[in-house]
Amino acid sequence: MELRLYDTLTKEKRPFQPLDAKNVRMYVCGPTVYDFAHIGNARPVIVFDVLFRLLRHLYGEAHVKYVRNVTDVDDKINDRAARDFPGLPLNEAIRKVTEQTGKQFHADVDALGALRPSVEPRATEHIGEMREIIEMLVAGGFAYVAEDHVLFSPQAMNAANSTLPRYGALSKRSLDEMIAGARVDVAPYKRDATDFVLWKPSKPGEPSWPSPAGIKAEGRPGWHVECSAMAWKHLGKHFDIHGGGIDLVFPHHENEVAQTCCAFHQSRMANYWMHNGFLQVESEKMSKSLGNFVTIHELLADWPGEVLRLNMLKTHYRSPIDWTMKSLEESAKTLDDWYRVAADVEHGKPAASVVEPLLDDLNTSLAIAALHGLRNSDVSALAGSLRLLGFLSESAAQWEGRKQQASGVDAKEVERLISERTAARARKDFKESDRIRDLLAAMGVAIKDSKEGTTWEFSR
Repeated sequence: MELRLYDTLTKEKRPFQPLDAKNVRMYVCGPTVYDFAHIGNARPVIVFDVLFRLLRHLYGEAHVKYVRNVTDVDDKINDRAARDFPGLPLNEAIRKVTEQTGKQFHADVDALGALRPSVEPRATEHIGEMREIIEMLVAGGFAYVAEDHVLFSPQAMNAANSTLPRYGALSKRSLDEMIAGARVDVAPYKRDATDFVLWKPSKPGEPSWPSPAGIKAEGRPGWHVECSAMAWKHLGKHFDIHGGGIDLVFPHHENEVAQTCCAFHQSRMANYWMHNGFLQVESEKMSKSLGNFVTIHELLADWPGEVLRLNMLKTHYRSPIDWTMKSLEESAKTLDDWYRVAADVEHGKPAASVVEPLLDDLNTSLAIAALHGLRNSDVSALAGSLRLLGFLSESAAQWEGRKQQASGVDAKEVERLISERTAARARKDFKESDRIRDLLAAMGVAIKDSKEGTTWEFSR
């Protein structure tokens, strides 16, 4: 069975045919490092980590290159730096914010079981490539200079008599629809409302670099050109897969396509555009005003990262996901069971029943259903399949120990209470037996009686 992926551009599921099977290339838009990443940010991290793992499984680890950028120049970063470090020069404050936030992001996504990408380029390390792209766009008539800004013209792109794609093809919008549906910056120096910034002047104290296109004042890049430059630098003008959240289709990815294709005079930037769906919390849109805005870091204080990972993968990546406490509790129980039966099984290959749904546009929900089927039939294949999906990073004892530590409950105390309860049941003192059972439940301990005796586990 071949790998098939849904392409946002063509709106169809197509067989995946890499440009070079010995150098499969994928780019995914990464974090803007100014604050803790929220649980919605975790979705593309987990989804494209699974795809990265699957591609390595199919083509070999040495033949897959995964690039996820870090945006470290942005107005939000500047605002955060000025707020948190008012006594420092802005550039020094910005450096502190990006270093601290970047380190926290890595700690959080590592806990989710995500592999580090092959390359994690930072925007500020690629200003030269951004200037080169901007110079090519100006020379080609696709961009123009106005009041120390450089702006891209979608009108010029669509007027070109060439093999260039139409601006709006990815998001399936006309120029008029884009004006109506986007927050367009109104500026007197723009030739058209849809024109967007490639380069702009820096304010006093802000990060700045020598400007392109003959502009004397120093400035800084626009957001969209950053990803075009980093993808070009590390993957080339044309590569296999570009991914990100559905919210990035317009304007960010639409503008990336425009910049890259016009700069290099080609019809495509990536052969497959993949986008994960939105995330809600308890059936509502996540927002700080509703009080349901939750970060990865906050969730990791209460749940192991693999629980968050499983909870995310139970829904197909293109579908909306409703993040609920009930679903988290179910995911935790499932992982407790899988760790108990499979974590210490060392040698196991992924089962075809798990890999085949993944080959069908990363159908993780069906793959997880197949894992449940392996639970009682092939523990070795269960272990291999779980590891392919990024689970079982610990031994069964480590997993259980972490649960005990998180609960604050002494395992010896639990065993003592269970012994007392067993003795009470033997003398038919069911009132005392029930009291101890209720006490254990209040401690977060679930017990199960059978002919072999009483077993227990933390019920989170």
